Amino acid sequence: MFDFNPLDLIAGIPGLIIAMVIHEYAHARVAVALGDRTPMLMGRLTLNPAAHIDPVGLIMLFLVRFGWAKPVIIDPRNFRKPRRDDILVSLAGPAANLVTAFFALVALLVLKSTMGHLSFGVYQVFQLIIIYNINFAIFNLIPLLPIPPLDGSHVLMQLLPPRMAYRYARLERYSFLILIALIMTPVLSMIFIPLQRLIWQIFVLLLMPFF
Repeated sequence: MFDFNPLDLIAGIPGLIIAMVIHEYAHARVAVALGDRTPMLMGRLTLNPAAHIDPVGLIMLFLVRFGWAKPVIIDPRNFRKPRRDDILVSLAGPAANLVTAFFALVALLVLKSTMGHLSFGVYQVFQLIIIYNINFAIFNLIPLLPIPPLDGSHVLMQLLPPRMAYRYARLERYSFLILIALIMTPVLSMIFIPLQRLIWQIFVLLLMPFF
């Protein structure tokens, strides 16, 4: 999911933490807004990284290029429209990552235009905040490959008939092995690279009139 070199290791820490925290906080915030107080009761309605980061998942992110945060637990029975609202909660995380990436790019361009020159370290930190947030959004939706328990799988399960959704959910027991297999093949690169470029181009087009 993410490639590291020795220089990226330290510079990438802020981006990883921001991407994880924003992603999970967005799930919690939208769930509470739609009527489920479970995330609030479990202490997830906060931007404190300690509430969201899974130490093992963070280490795995560095070691094998993909990892995870603590999942936000929700109870769809508390929603007024459970299927619709579960989809909205699932999409909230990736959407928040894309918004964060966009505003990080805005901040980088503002700093560059006002200061004239940025050190390589500052530029790299901002660049990795943008890239990791984009990657989190793509990874959790994985177009055409929505693997349980990633966010895209929740969307698909709510769109499927109940019996098919139940069978599909049973794939979660194999999700770790599926993801490892995908990482060892060019499949993820074939998905990530074109989507990264597309999202960058959209951001650039949106910001072109201002910079």
